[in-house]
Amino acid sequence: MKAAVIGTGGWGKNHLRVFNELGILSCFAEIDEPKRKLYSSKYGVKGYANIDDMLKSGKPDMVSICTPTVTHFELAKKTMHAGVATLVEKPLTYSSKDGEALVKLATEKKVPLTVGFIERFNPAISELKKIIQGKMLGEPLLLEFHRENRWAGSIKDVGVVLDTSVHDIDTARWLFDTEPTIVFARTGKVISQHEDFAAIILGFDGQKTAFLVSNWVTPKRVRELVAVCTSGIVTADYITQEIRLDDSDGTQIPRRQTQEPLMIELKSFMEAVEQKKPPLVSGKDGVNTTKIAEAALASSEKGVPIYLNL
Repeated sequence: MKAAVIGTGGWGKNHLRVFNELGILSCFAEIDEPKRKLYSSKYGVKGYANIDDMLKSGKPDMVSICTPTVTHFELAKKTMHAGVATLVEKPLTYSSKDGEALVKLATEKKVPLTVGFIERFNPAISELKKIIQGKMLGEPLLLEFHRENRWAGSIKDVGVVLDTSVHDIDTARWLFDTEPTIVFARTGKVISQHEDFAAIILGFDGQKTAFLVSNWVTPKRVRELVAVCTSGIVTADYITQEIRLDDSDGTQIPRRQTQEPLMIELKSFMEAVEQKKPPLVSGKDGVNTTKIAEAALASSEKGVPIYLNL
């Protein structure tokens, strides 16, 4: 397997590192010359200024696209036309319409397409999924997400909903194993040009509800999920990867070794490509998550709930 990375900024450099640790990094594309020279020297692989040259000469089997959201559509079209298995960092595209076009292209070209919803690979969330599937605490009723930290200024093309809330939108869909039918949201901005805080309610069939709070305002970094089930509560901390189970018998805090979610994610994608099996996160997952994010922004703008049929 030969892996490539397009864009070596804040998150792309981590993809470079992990692919290198997996022993499959073969090349990368970066328009910034100092970065290109730095990482080419650090990892001993060819860095290209031009993506077309990278695809033609580097001939990667799989690629991570880690560039600004507005560039995802055109870049993913190029990589899939070249027959390269493609991971696009979240969100899949700036608009769901473009996302649908990529899913269609992936089907036509028979090229794997996945989206960087890394939280599915966080051990705490993977364990919560098993608890829900095994009905260890009964049926899940309510998911409450808190994702908060100060805006670093590096994300300028989208707001907190498309950049941050999409993680929890996808996680709610995955844990409930269904799509929401109604969205209501309030957003606002105080320190950036796009919305930088959001409260989103997702309504699912069977009275299941997800409440998402995201912001770029608070100085303390918070990544937490509370899952209320019919027979107990699970609290998951994304950062420490600790989960706490509270039920009528008391409290349990299972011990486990922490693992890097990005390593698990990219290894899973590599194995999916090698074994020719669908990746855990599909292109359709990316499209539906973007549609829900769009509905949240529309709900906030209009002040009304938005009904969905996904």
